[in-house]
Amino acid sequence: MAETTVAELLAELVALEDPKARKVNERHGDDHGVNLGKLRALAKRLKTQHDLARQLWDTDDTAARLLAILVSRPKAFERDELDVMVRESRAPKVHDWLVNYVVKKNPHAEELRLAWSADPDPVVASAGWALTTECVAKRPERLDLAGLLDVIEAEMKAAPDRLQWAMNHCLAQIGIEHAEHRARAIDIGERLKVLEDYPTPPNCTSPFAPIWITEMVRRRQEM
Repeated sequence: MAETTVAELLAELVALEDPKARKVNERHGDDHGVNLGKLRALAKRLKTQHDLARQLWDTDDTAARLLAILVSRPKAFERDELDVMVRESRAPKVHDWLVNYVVKKNPHAEELRLAWSADPDPVVASAGWALTTECVAKRPERLDLAGLLDVIEAEMKAAPDRLQWAMNHCLAQIGIEHAEHRARAIDIGERLKVLEDYPTPPNCTSPFAPIWITEMVRRRQEM
């Protein structure tokens, strides 16, 4: 598979196009029709090929970029390279996978977290908040949790959708992980009412922070 060309892979992705998958993906803002299970199977076949990943990314095709993320070597990307990539990632799934599968594993993650969190582009800022949410759970000593709650309280209500979602996740994570901040996190959620009416399927936890926090804490206490 080392000889597989970008052109051949683009043709294979076109062959995997599924109108039903495209319809579902487009509801979430993603402009591709490839079933993600089949995309992962293709990536498994290719294994890690970092140079190929860079070439796939440069096609500007959403499915190809998702494949690029899966076959890349996360630690091999330079800081400025990742900064450019996150600014190019307008499709939600590409943005989400890039942050979670690549940036979080990269040695420049903390530097990028600090830079992106204050970025005027709300999509870039949402990447910074996603990295901060990771720190809330795994490296809280890096953070001023009370200060984060101050920012969330002041800015989340009016934030654009993707940034608002990331800030809300951070709010919930603080409430779940840190008992000393839990009451305030729940109070902020109750007052701002962000995602209070979000349609939640049966057997799924609502993203409304007070419900999310309470449910996750309950589950942990029952373990």
